[in-house]
Amino acid sequence: MATPALMATPPAVTPIATPSALLPVYKRAPIELVRGEGIRVFDADGREYVDFTSGIAVNALGYGDEGLRQAIHAATDGLIHVSNLFRTSPGEKLAERLVELSFADRVFFCNSGVEANEGAFKFVRRWARTVGSLAKHEIVGLRGSFHGRLFASLAATDRPAYRAPFRPLAGGVSIAERDLETLGKVLAAETVAALVIEPIQGEGGVRVFDAGYLRELRALTRERRIALMYDEIQCGLGRTGHLFAYERVGVVPDIMTLAKPIAGGLPMGAILMTEEIGAAIQPGDHGSTFGGGPFVASVARHVLDRVSDPKLLQSVRTQGEWLGASLHEIASRTGRIREVRGTGFIWGIDVHEPASEVVPRAREEGLLLVGAGDHTLRILPPLVATQEDLGEGLRRLERALG
Repeated sequence: MATPALMATPPAVTPIATPSALLPVYKRAPIELVRGEGIRVFDADGREYVDFTSGIAVNALGYGDEGLRQAIHAATDGLIHVSNLFRTSPGEKLAERLVELSFADRVFFCNSGVEANEGAFKFVRRWARTVGSLAKHEIVGLRGSFHGRLFASLAATDRPAYRAPFRPLAGGVSIAERDLETLGKVLAAETVAALVIEPIQGEGGVRVFDAGYLRELRALTRERRIALMYDEIQCGLGRTGHLFAYERVGVVPDIMTLAKPIAGGLPMGAILMTEEIGAAIQPGDHGSTFGGGPFVASVARHVLDRVSDPKLLQSVRTQGEWLGASLHEIASRTGRIREVRGTGFIWGIDVHEPASEVVPRAREEGLLLVGAGDHTLRILPPLVATQEDLGEGLRRLERALG
């Protein structure tokens, strides 16, 4: 009897060595981090590292922050979870504050950045059918983008190696070239519902889109009744020296996703949208058991108050200018860096050798870095970093570059 197709022997896969029962989907560094202070973390052997990753842009307030600790302790005095079948004040107040601070009229909370993007894709499709026909459904992303690893977000992510093992991906999602001429032709199709952009492409190499480019896209999308969606999961909430990255250039979207630092390391994502898009969503269209629960929302309100503080944002802008100038000086002095790009506390440096070779050398020098492509290193310090902190990290970086 023939073996059923679903029971067929799968192709051989080389197992990945792992020291624990965790599924090895990450190539973890061979150190165990156990505590942190300010912008420094310490491993199980007591060795200290300057952290230029911020937990991939999550730990905006650094480590051991007393205000965050107090906010977490205070939140435990209230409800931890009741589900979204009932009203709770922390989530409602957090949403109101986000509306006060942004372009948005409505907010939806979930548990991660990729969930926020997947939800936003649904919302813009729902909206598009109220202003067009059933054919208006396609979501267009840009070359170099990263929006996540679930099926629709992966289809909008320009990483062939991430995409290939999981095809077919979600339909109605495509990636277009970044140049305005090509993009204009793509957006002319009656089927397009939304254009999704990272104002600063993070994993795509820290590519900073300028105001003129974004203004052109805003004009195109508005003219053609296409939702303009910003993915600010990595570049939002203070990292550019503005609370939201769109404020840096003054080009406002219709819908925007946030996550990473929003709850100080606790899992949370958010979708912010105009009333027009929000009005298209009906009860039962979407949901989240845990999204915006009272505990995490209470902590997130504290984080939002901190990262929206004008003094902190001004510090990020000022220190970010110094950081960028210092990176250019290192590039000139060493000849090891081909290009420097960024703003605020989000920078990318292109190096001649593979980034995967520099990251472990930096770790040996006591500096944590994260790559952003074959030859790009991302620099994402906590927003509370001082010039002294940054200077120490840069000295370690220069030693790692050789």
